[in-house]
Amino acid sequence: MTRTSAVLLSVFIILAAAGAAGATDDSLYQDLGERAGITRIIDNSMSHILADDRIKDKFADTNIDRLKGMLVDYFTMISGGPDEYKGSRNMRVVHKGLHLRNRDFTALVEDLQTGMDEADVPFPTQNRLLARLAPMRPGVVSR
Repeated sequence: MTRTSAVLLSVFIILAAAGAAGATDDSLYQDLGERAGITRIIDNSMSHILADDRIKDKFADTNIDRLKGMLVDYFTMISGGPDEYKGSRNMRVVHKGLHLRNRDFTALVEDLQTGMDEADVPFPTQNRLLARLAPMRPGVVSR
């Protein structure tokens, strides 16, 4: 079993067993290093995403600085942090027309994992974050 498969399996087990934590629980936010830690994760991950031949072309016309800011806000929100995410929460609308496949989503998750590894995020904490991101997959993948 690949690391990605193991993580995805863990994510679904965590979701089935406990469900996503409520917005009032900020333990994941704390464990990620608060806003500074999340920013480091996003910076690390975007470096890998933009160098990843599998998906870098999907970001060719993207304002990367704006995207990073939106991701930091989104990750802060879903991890229970205090910042408000002002972007669309409808992933189908946000990703409409990008024609993303499961393999694109998987590549992005792998790059995110690498970014978290570089930020010294413990594996159980990575799984907790991925469990909160996993429900986005159906809205992101369109083919």
